[in-house]
Amino acid sequence: MARPEKEQQVELLTDKLNKARVAVLTDYRGLTVSQMQDLRGRLRGGEVEYRVVKNTLARLAAAASGHDDFQPLLLGPVGIAFGYDDLATPIKLVNEFVRSTRLKLDIVGGLVEGRVMSADQLKQLADLPPKEVLISQLAGTVLSPIASLAAALNTPLAQLASALEVHKNNLEAA
Repeated sequence: MARPEKEQQVELLTDKLNKARVAVLTDYRGLTVSQMQDLRGRLRGGEVEYRVVKNTLARLAAAASGHDDFQPLLLGPVGIAFGYDDLATPIKLVNEFVRSTRLKLDIVGGLVEGRVMSADQLKQLADLPPKEVLISQLAGTVLSPIASLAAALNTPLAQLASALEVHKNNLEAA
């Protein structure tokens, strides 16, 4: 590859690292071309871009984007899944691909919102429920004590109303 092409690749990777909310590094050794196409298709369905990159160019892009601590992860044949929306989507899609095809595609590590994360940390992030579920769980947790308080305050009033109704019925019967 000629030097201007390499510079263009570094600029492209730098731009992608700056724009992506999450970049997941994978070791794609052992995958055939058709398996890589299948992986790319699945990731594309989740609006995730997958690129096989040369380590030297990726290291230059990492340095240019201010992620020097990302460079040690760039060893061996590396593919990067860039996610621009949901943080967990790229990791979940890669894990789903591995489970459904039973192929070996190792997650090496990644970059999440500018922080370097290990493979274990990324897998923990993938295990989290979606954002909407977390928000509803939080709302339920916040509303539960309020509902209990309302019920506790309503109980004496209901008992008083019931006692008055019984007294009224007794007076009418007498």
